[in-house]
Amino acid sequence: MLYTQLAPSSGALAPTSAPESDSATPEPIAAPDFTAYDLDGNAVQLSDFAGSPIVLNFWASWCGPCKSEMGVFQKAYDTWGDEVQFVMVNMTGGRETLESASAYVTEQGFTFPVLYDTDADAAVTYGVRTLPTTYFIDADGFLIAQGRSALDEETLHAGIDMILS
Repeated sequence: MLYTQLAPSSGALAPTSAPESDSATPEPIAAPDFTAYDLDGNAVQLSDFAGSPIVLNFWASWCGPCKSEMGVFQKAYDTWGDEVQFVMVNMTGGRETLESASAYVTEQGFTFPVLYDTDADAAVTYGVRTLPTTYFIDADGFLIAQGRSALDEETLHAGIDMILS
């Protein structure tokens, strides 16, 4: 198994199928780097967080399932923010603007860091087609687990536990 697919709303873990290989242990998948921007327009790369476990979440303020999980992410950030980097990537572009996304974050009182994918580098790099999508990356920079659709508290905690162990 190369990484684990987290199943939202159940906390269940299911292996993501990996191509068969001759070796007994498959090679881990390195998390690809990308560039997104903070609210001030400063470029931030995923590799800037190297050496720390990372929760990487792709979301938009118009996305109902994204909105439903944001409070869960805030609670997790409040609990593990000193141990885990939360990289919340807003899918800025199309019907999502920098202004609408940042207004939503402010109105809701979220304090986790938000990056804006204004040139779609992060979304293209990760092949994100479904929102929300969350990746769990260990401190060595390897993809450990992925969740598609809104994550509940139990499932988010399971993913965090996997990158902290």
